[in-house]
Amino acid sequence: MVKILIGHKGSGKTKRMIDLVNDQVQTAKGSIIFINKNSRLIYDLDYKIRVVCMEDFPHVTNEDEYIGFLFGIMSADNDIETIFLDGIMSHRDFALDILPSFIEKIKIISKETGIDFVISVSAELEEMIGVDFDNMEVLN
Repeated sequence: MVKILIGHKGSGKTKRMIDLVNDQVQTAKGSIIFINKNSRLIYDLDYKIRVVCMEDFPHVTNEDEYIGFLFGIMSADNDIETIFLDGIMSHRDFALDILPSFIEKIKIISKETGIDFVISVSAELEEMIGVDFDNMEVLN
C-alpha cells in the first residue's frame, strides 16, 4: 500500500509523518525505514526506526538512482514493513513532472514486495498532474 501526505512547505506534513512512524513502531513486526533529506529529525524518531539521511548519499541524484537506492535498502533487510519517504521533492532532482512515474514505480514495488510506503510531497493535490491516485491512500 502506498500512502501519501500532500501540502505545501510548512503545512505540517513532517510532523504528521513523525507521529505516524513513531506510532507504527510500537506495533510493528518488521523493520521501519525513515528516509529524510538530512539528520535533523533523528532525535524526534524512536530509536528502533532506521533513519537514512540522503545527504550521506550525494550520488543519488535522479529517479532511477533513487529507485535503485531503495532496492539496495530492501535487499539488505528482508523484514522491512514500511518505508517512509519524507519530503521527496527536496531529494535531489525531484520535480512535479517526474512524480507520476516515480509513484507508479513505488506502487509496483509495494505490490511486489508487500512493503508499505508513506510519502510526503510538497505540493497540492491539483498540482500533481498525471499522478494516478488509484490504489493509494491520501492521508490528508
